Amino acid sequence: MIYNNHILLTYNNIYRAVDKCGRMIPVPYNSIVCAAAAGGAREPLFRNPSASASASVYLLQFNCNRRRINTNNRRNNNNNFMDSNNNMRTESYLRHVDSRKLMPNGAGHIPHLKAVILGEALASEEDDLVLPSKEFSDQANVHSPEQYMEMYKRSIEDPDGFWSEIASQFYWKQKWGEKVCDENFDVRDGKIKIEWFKGGITNVCYNCLDRNIEAGLGDKVALYWEGNEPGLDGSLTYSQLLNQVCQVANYLKDIGVKKGDAVIVYLPMINELPITMLACARIGAVHSVVFAGFSAESLAQRITDCKPKAVITCNAVRRGTKPILLKDIVDAAINDSAKDGVSVDVCLVYDNPVALKREDTKWTQGRDIWWQDVIPKYPSTCPVEWVDAEDPLFLLYTSGSTGKPKGVLHTTGGYMVYTATTFKYAFDYKPSDIYWCTADCGWITGHSYVTYGPLLNGATVLVYEGAPNYPDAGRCWDIVDKYKVSIFYTAPTLVRSLMRDGEAYVTRYSRKSLRVLGSVGEPINPSAWRWFYNVVGDSRCPISDTWWQTETGGFMITPLPGAWAQKPGSATFPFFGIQPVIVDEKGVEIDGECSGYLCIKKSWPGAFRTLYGDHERYETTYFKPFAGYYFSGDGCRRDKDGYHWLTGRVDDVINVSGHRIGTAEVESALVSHPQCAEAAVVGVEHEVKGQGIYAFVTLVDSVPYSEDLRKDLILTVRKQIGAFAAPDKIHWAPGLPKTRSGKIMRRILRKIAARQLDELGDTSTLADPNVVKQLIELSDS
Repeated sequence: MIYNNHILLTYNNIYRAVDKCGRMIPVPYNSIVCAAAAGGAREPLFRNPSASASASVYLLQFNCNRRRINTNNRRNNNNNFMDSNNNMRTESYLRHVDSRKLMPNGAGHIPHLKAVILGEALASEEDDLVLPSKEFSDQANVHSPEQYMEMYKRSIEDPDGFWSEIASQFYWKQKWGEKVCDENFDVRDGKIKIEWFKGGITNVCYNCLDRNIEAGLGDKVALYWEGNEPGLDGSLTYSQLLNQVCQVANYLKDIGVKKGDAVIVYLPMINELPITMLACARIGAVHSVVFAGFSAESLAQRITDCKPKAVITCNAVRRGTKPILLKDIVDAAINDSAKDGVSVDVCLVYDNPVALKREDTKWTQGRDIWWQDVIPKYPSTCPVEWVDAEDPLFLLYTSGSTGKPKGVLHTTGGYMVYTATTFKYAFDYKPSDIYWCTADCGWITGHSYVTYGPLLNGATVLVYEGAPNYPDAGRCWDIVDKYKVSIFYTAPTLVRSLMRDGEAYVTRYSRKSLRVLGSVGEPINPSAWRWFYNVVGDSRCPISDTWWQTETGGFMITPLPGAWAQKPGSATFPFFGIQPVIVDEKGVEIDGECSGYLCIKKSWPGAFRTLYGDHERYETTYFKPFAGYYFSGDGCRRDKDGYHWLTGRVDDVINVSGHRIGTAEVESALVSHPQCAEAAVVGVEHEVKGQGIYAFVTLVDSVPYSEDLRKDLILTVRKQIGAFAAPDKIHWAPGLPKTRSGKIMRRILRKIAARQLDELGDTSTLADPNVVKQLIELSDS
């Protein structure tokens, strides 16, 4: 074919351009001109960097939905790359990497794109990109696209060498065997198996604490604790933290907890929660942290499944003004599990007098024991139980709207290496940083990025017990100023909630210590991203919008703040060692600009190894839907520049008259309206369309409900997405049903939308159960 006076030749799927002098010029596959596009009147965007000035060869951005080779050959083409002759094969895992070569390093002009530079201006709706400043990039751990490309390429081509080099920075009692990674990622080849660093002997607690103390960090603050009530606080240095961890570890050993035994932890966000996790890790026990907001029924399910040697809890806690009687919930759960034949002989209870007096706590003699009565009596030194890299570290149960909770099992060595590495690079961590993640340790974020990832890097971590809007919506920024927090990691739900309360609660505080912001839990809509960037970060803090899952253990697709330009709302590019692909319904990979199902090929160190006691469900859920891949369950769009945009769970996709639309896309459009604070969208049955779009909308404070506003919101969606995505119903919502960690309970919203009010299920985990009653009352408004 011919384009721009140059001949495009193909040979064995390698593309070359021939200039006027007859010289052969390599053309990267992601920039080739396809035959289908060659006849179109398209302007070239970028000049081929490999061509001489006289060659004048220009390349088009490749944006065709070109399908890959057939499934039978897929596994033979996982490792294609730019070879020594600079030939790009069509099966390259470096598609997104090559697009980085066409972007400038740091601040600079990008043709055809509107951009702002970090620290220089607000990000507006007109801006496509936010570029790192030269000052930020110069000091970043990954400071340029070129450095990222070099590291990423090695992580894929030489994963053994790449991860071994990183793993060697930690302490291993014995180095791993000959194979760094041993895996079968394809159900067609037998049982799914993932092993990293097998034969390596180590201990995560030792690497979090002892190793850092030996490096001279004993007097550095490991944990700051901020209580629910302002003025109630505390701190632990690394040495103090180790002492307390050892006391708990010795107690657990004394009551008969051994390597491999399970311990259920049902604690609020007090220092004793990460202390208990580390104590279990120190003696090789498997901790299963249950969010201290789950109902007795949910807790009982987890007790019955893992059969723990002990349950560790707290008598009560306050979140805001509301007391939560945790011990009562535990008592009911232990009674329920006993009916299923699983008894708990020891219940260790932390006495929290701020929330409940000791004498008012219900008590079972012979089983219950006060933390403060026993733990301080134990020695503050405890020998380490050295474990294999593939020995289990923790169980974390994830629950769906139906069915038995899934016990996600993470092992020791790979998880340790991966969480530490992702924390370091995604947040551009520096030893001087004060880090605050608002997540609860009852979720994976609290495991990987409150406890293990930060402490493995010797970081100072803030643990906050209370509600983020107590006593008012400025509490977060009061805490940021108090502790000089430099890295702030939170959920889009909280960002949108704070948006609703107004900028005044933010701007009354300095926030000058902030350096990097982070987002986790769900796709963040561009308008919330810009508010987070403009208002909270004063337009000077990049946002690490991280995509990952309980099952992945750590970040999978995430910005590296100093390495490349960010697009508001996009998770950007894969982390080292991660090979994301987008597939269609048949499991065929789609190249270029496209939408589909997000899958991962090849394993990574932080991957979970199985579902506890149910490996068949593990394979069926994650590896059978698209053979040869890990299926994330998420939808994803890749734009013409190779950026990834998560569109939410594929089971949150609504099929309207044959049009598939992600609920996150509709929610993002609604929230872009200046009078909409938050939105949650679900699908409902529709006699004509198959499914209709039902939107729960929370307005900005003091904005009244009106028919005009309802019409304006629908028009906003029509303009941004299309008429097919217009909500059939706007349901006014003074609040949305959320857990205390901020997760929206969409299961409840679906039942309300479908008028299945007798099937609402367990609402005990909600921060405010009264919200459900209000929503039902407003159903017909």
